[in-house]
Amino acid sequence: MSIDPEAFKKWDKASQETALAMLQAREHDTYKPFFCPKPGCNGKPHESDDGWDHNHARKDQRPPSWAGDWLTFLMMSGRGGGKTMAGSNITHGVAKRVKEMALIGVTGPDLRETMVEGPSGILATAPPNFRPIWEPSRRRLVWPNGCIGHGFSAEEPDRVRGATVGFAWLDEAAFIDKIQEVWMNLLLALREMVAVGNPHVMITTTPRATKFMKELVKDPQTILHRVSTYENLDNLSSVFRQTVLSRFEGTRMGQQELYGEILEDVEGALWNTGMFNYEKEAPALAGVVVSVDPAGSANKKSDETGIIVVGIVGYGNDFKCYVLEDATGKYTPKGWATKAVMLREKYNAMAVVVERNYGGDMVKHTLKSVEETVPVITVDSRKGKEIRATPVVGLYEQGKVIHVGERGDLVDLEDEQTSWIPGESPSPNRIDSLVHGVTHLTKYRGSGKITVPGRSMTEERTPGGVILPTRRAGVTQAAKTTRRRSTVAWPR
Repeated sequence: MSIDPEAFKKWDKASQETALAMLQAREHDTYKPFFCPKPGCNGKPHESDDGWDHNHARKDQRPPSWAGDWLTFLMMSGRGGGKTMAGSNITHGVAKRVKEMALIGVTGPDLRETMVEGPSGILATAPPNFRPIWEPSRRRLVWPNGCIGHGFSAEEPDRVRGATVGFAWLDEAAFIDKIQEVWMNLLLALREMVAVGNPHVMITTTPRATKFMKELVKDPQTILHRVSTYENLDNLSSVFRQTVLSRFEGTRMGQQELYGEILEDVEGALWNTGMFNYEKEAPALAGVVVSVDPAGSANKKSDETGIIVVGIVGYGNDFKCYVLEDATGKYTPKGWATKAVMLREKYNAMAVVVERNYGGDMVKHTLKSVEETVPVITVDSRKGKEIRATPVVGLYEQGKVIHVGERGDLVDLEDEQTSWIPGESPSPNRIDSLVHGVTHLTKYRGSGKITVPGRSMTEERTPGGVILPTRRAGVTQAAKTTRRRSTVAWPR
């Protein structure tokens, strides 16, 4: 049975009006206005029956006066602080004031899935009588009054240059790689004459200690609203509270991710938060190691055993390391050995790299008591911790070390990295483990072949630094499989 979408045109006028009223009533059932007229409202439902019996805009979610002499309204929020909800509703209000605006996401999918089509995005928050039409192929929104919102990806900053707008909403600016280019092109595009005041920019973002963010906060033309996740708990699910709050609360990173504060660099620390780069998933890796920094004892007062899983991919100097997991914790010797073996199997790692400060034979024996065939690579720690860590810090600065997952998945490691001061702070178990793993993987990142004395095999170094066993005469099917997987190595 086919349905004629134009059939309603044949209805009598009364039927059309009745159907329209029913449709609008249905839309009103889901639409909830955001900005109530009550001065100083805290966003809680009003006791009186005045139509504001739902959570709505708090003071920190309200924009400054449109006629004010400011350029940037910066809403710097913790995770789940309600910045996207505020950004969407403010955008609807601005659409009544300007002819054209720019909407800029970190990527094209971020623009569409968060800013436009997300649960707190522009379409979801639109008033029934002022709902824009979304044209995904053109990345364009058109409001009923003719205002046009042009969508842009921050990955293509030059495209912003050609626009002429009176307003821009820039989301997650702290995590845009080309933010300086985006910002310069955006400023050049803010040339539409507006009826009241000047063109403005709204930025909603979780903070990050980048040069751009620090300068923006200090700019006298910036109005800053800092928003805590805790202010928005009434609008967050219990699952969010359990996963996000428990992950960050009590950590240094929680100041950034929960309270919306830019973390100031710790004087003397080798890392800062601006060095961390993230990817949700790692690519196909040339090799993986499980790196272990064993504790010297096994009791309630003993140090944690650092266990970090690291992989590598790339050729020559064109390589990247990926930090896959942090399994650091308090273990018995058998406990950390069992965990390391399990992680090796989980990631198909080529070997376990372990510090031998407490006896190379002992740590090797501990691992092999769990799995006799596990390849073990022991490393010395004769150099000071700072000397060993400095080259790895340099790789972070070059963007060659990536943390896999979302921000916060490796929060304990990142907390240690950004707060550890060589010579002053306690022994950094996670850092030591990380440094050993990255150092081993990058030590042999060139390609070539070497002969192993006393063995009837040679070792072939792949471009990622992984050492693969190959037979001198002929290659067995097992060896071919090993070479394809690029995950097994002779322990050195």
